[in-house]
Amino acid sequence: IGVRELPTAFLCVGARSMRIVEVKAKRDLVHRKEVSQSLLEDMENECKKKIEDHNKEFCVLGLIPIYYILDGVEQDNTPTPDQRATLVEAHYTAFVAKREVNDKYIKSFDQAGRVIEAPFVRQEALFSVFAAEDGERVLSQGCAVLDLGAQTTTLSAFKGTEYLYTKVIPQGGYHITRAIEDQGMSFATAEKLKCQCGYAGAEWIEKSFKVKVPASEELGGQLIVSSEELAYLINLKLEEIINPLMEDLNKLNQLSRRITRLYITGGGAMLKGILEYIRQKTPIEVIYGAHDRLLDANTEEQYYEPIYSALVGTILMGADYRDAHPGQKVNPPKIRSAIEGIIIDIFRDQQTH
Repeated sequence: IGVRELPTAFLCVGARSMRIVEVKAKRDLVHRKEVSQSLLEDMENECKKKIEDHNKEFCVLGLIPIYYILDGVEQDNTPTPDQRATLVEAHYTAFVAKREVNDKYIKSFDQAGRVIEAPFVRQEALFSVFAAEDGERVLSQGCAVLDLGAQTTTLSAFKGTEYLYTKVIPQGGYHITRAIEDQGMSFATAEKLKCQCGYAGAEWIEKSFKVKVPASEELGGQLIVSSEELAYLINLKLEEIINPLMEDLNKLNQLSRRITRLYITGGGAMLKGILEYIRQKTPIEVIYGAHDRLLDANTEEQYYEPIYSALVGTILMGADYRDAHPGQKVNPPKIRSAIEGIIIDIFRDQQTH
């Protein structure tokens, strides 16, 4: 982004290929010793290596503790160096995805001359911000997040410190726009029509209307689209994307009775009637995922929208990360080292010349 005063960044990551794997590590220290931060980090690295060695095509994007056991006693929180034990056991939820995802985002930041100080899994960033907004009680009771993104739609369920479920559907708002575009208009026109006039279903249209939009270059002229036709197209695609996730969530809730609230967030959460549409799909309480109380009173209005929840959560996790790693030295980007500290800013060069 051209801000040289910000050499490092915290990154929120997700992927179509993402899934969760439970993994654990054990340590017999022979004698009672302190449970040091380095010991816990070694156990994390062991778990990452265990997963990545098992399947070379995948890598671990994030490793999130479920619980720890010290000498047979399960701990409520992450152990601290003032605790001592002989046998240490750590259980994690690993978020894994195709290795190319990891390689590409690292390469992108290297080329920009920036360092990724720490990457956070998008689901963790969202749960963090909603817990900060609504209190830890929400997580302890069990909740889920439906993240309506542009390229993907993700459902995750969480209780206490445990991820119960995560599933990514490789379709999102972009694919809804494509369905509208197929009616004979440009993608840009279809996106504008969806955002300004689209409803999740015809039953939530307050007042019927018709709009004229320019047809695609191939067709020429104009198209007349009714509110009902537009809502039908959107609803058809939503059914394809949302139904499998809601079926899984309801089954999970019937089996465990552990999900008390479903948050909806992401750009798709701004679609008119989406809250009511999803409420028809599940008996679980459905609300918008909000982060209002975490923002300064002078914050621009746009940043209150659900699409920014993951950003706010990433900032919170970044602050926690720095608190836990005070004074940690961050290595320079690989490309910066390769060209002896000289960074070529393509965009600046274009503006200069």
